[in-house]
Amino acid sequence: MFNLVLFGPPGSGKGTQSENIVKTYNLQHISTGDLLREEVSRHTPLGTEAKKYMDQGMLVPDEVVIGMISSRIDEIPDARGFIFDGFPRTRHQAEALDKLLEFKQTKIHLVLALDVPEPQLIKRLIGRGETSGRSDDTEEVITKRIKEYHLKTQPVADYYSAYGKLEQVTGDHTVAETFASLAKHINKYLLPVT
Repeated sequence: MFNLVLFGPPGSGKGTQSENIVKTYNLQHISTGDLLREEVSRHTPLGTEAKKYMDQGMLVPDEVVIGMISSRIDEIPDARGFIFDGFPRTRHQAEALDKLLEFKQTKIHLVLALDVPEPQLIKRLIGRGETSGRSDDTEEVITKRIKEYHLKTQPVADYYSAYGKLEQVTGDHTVAETFASLAKHINKYLLPVT
């Protein structure tokens, strides 16, 4: 089982590249946001627990999120592997994920970080805001979100870098060129499904 974490600031193309990786390598996509919404809508015990926090505008505790990830992995025992999107966001979450995967006799094999210059991110997000009507389309809000991303995820990048698992990938090329760069790293561990 091959496990991958994909990092990238808002506007880096993480969603698009996640889809490409899932299709090309037949990996299961684990997005913590999707998982939370799904568990809540299915009224599972973990979903009920998460909803209590969400209803109060609080962050769902890491233990609950890890429980959801564990359940998802157990639901697909013959998965070729997983791509983690939006998790881990803190060093504590990275350590908790490592413990969970070790318990399941697997690990994170590779962490890919999309690196896009801030002016390019701002331009992309303003463009996305104009076409999608998203509320986060002002330069001030976008800049704040990018700074917050770097502040929180840098310790996670450092954590995985210390284990030799982190690869930086330039993400300001075309979608196809960026995917080719990501694939070069993934192919060292797992070949595309034909």
